Formats: sequence, structure tokens, C-alpha cells
Amino acid sequence: MTARRLLPLLLAFFAFTASSLCQAETARVAAAADLRFAFNELVPLFQKVHPEHRLELSLGSSGKFMQQIENGAPFDIFFSADVNYPKKLLASGQAVAPVTSYALGRIVLWSAKVDASQLSLQSLTRPEFRKIAIASPDHAPYGARAREALEHAGLWTRLQGKLVFGENISHTAQLIDSQAAEVGIIALSLALNDTLKAKGGYLLIPADSHQPLEQAFVITRYGQNNTAARAFAQFMRSPEVGRVLQRNGFGQAPEARP
Repeated sequence: MTARRLLPLLLAFFAFTASSLCQAETARVAAAADLRFAFNELVPLFQKVHPEHRLELSLGSSGKFMQQIENGAPFDIFFSADVNYPKKLLASGQAVAPVTSYALGRIVLWSAKVDASQLSLQSLTRPEFRKIAIASPDHAPYGARAREALEHAGLWTRLQGKLVFGENISHTAQLIDSQAAEVGIIALSLALNDTLKAKGGYLLIPADSHQPLEQAFVITRYGQNNTAARAFAQFMRSPEVGRVLQRNGFGQAPEARP
């Protein structure tokens, strides 16, 4: 091939490469701690489909993430364990529509010391359970649902002297795993992990004893032009993602909402 014919091909190649590099971005993801093990599967799947993009993942309390985003934290997309937090960000102008439901969470009684599948919530009044861990109800949706379940069982007031509070649901599981608390209420998605599952069974707390843990994500105002965040949002709507979430203990999400 002559140099005259080769030059246009080289120019087209370099133009395409430069365009691809310009579109590659990093999305900063704030996600509820109950997604820890599901995201261990989902992030590599996303990056296999979109090798040009990167995800920087932060796991923690949904309520605290909402406050940080309201105060200008540079997160591009927010996955909350409570649909109301993304809706509040949308209402305040800190996020862009749509708010998209991605899963329903469940809470369980779990212990690394005894087989919690043989317990009931009423068992928590027994003297051998000196410390009971739940996530903080003030800013962690799983903590709020744990409180509702204990109130439904007539135990919230009776157990006040035993309760210890985790910063988020992952920290709560750590408190129980380390036996800083003998038992506690955590996310089913954590109790199903192989490491925790090997240490003890769990008791699934009836869903009608608390408000639904409808979980949702939203792209923030900071991330509205981030191509990686938009690609990840689209990826999270795929059937394959739904199968991974269900395998990790999440129920099927309601339809996307405006």
C-alpha cells in the first residue's frame, strides 16, 4: 500500500482512538453497604461490557451519603437502600430523573455465636443476649426497618439497654461477627455471603413487620454529564443484573419511577 493511501487510514485510526479516549470516564459510585457482595459480581461484569470506563466504589450508610451529596460531595451516581433518599435529592435539585428502583431488601436475625434460625425476635429478651446490634435507625435504612420490626414485636422499649448501633449494615454485621454483640439484625444480602453463612443460620424477619426496603439509584447533578455513570445506570437495568441481585438475597424491584 502506498504512503498516499496509508495516510488517510492512519488519520482515521488516530481520530477514532482519540474519540474513544475522550469518552472514557470514571464514575464515582456511592452505594448502600448491603450491596457489598452483589457489587463484587456486578462491577467486573460492567467493566467487561464497558472496558473504557472505571468505577470508584464507596460503600456506607444511605442517609450519610445523601447528606454528603447535598453538601456537594463529588459522587456521580447514588445507590440507596431507601428509595426516599434519591427522591429527596431529586426534589432538591441535587439529582436528575429518573429515580430507578433496583431491588427490595430483607432483614434477618443473625449470630456468629448461636444458630439464629432456631431463634425468634422474642428470644432477644433472654439474658444470654447481652448486646444486640442493629444499624443506626437515624441514617441507615436497615436500622430503621430493624426498629420497626422490634416495635411491631413489642420489644423496642424492652431492649433499649442491650442495643448497640452500627454506622451502616456492613459495620453492624462486623459487630456481630466479632461478637461485640451476640446477635443482631442485618441484611439478608450479607447473611447469604459464604463467610457469614458458614458461621450460623439466620431467621428471616417477616416483611409485613416493617416498611418495605425499596432500594433505588439516581444520577446526581454532579454526574449528569458523566458517560460512565450513565452507562452504569443503563447496565443496572439489565435482566442479568436482576439475576445477580436475586442470587444475593434481594427481591425483585418495582418498576422504574419518574
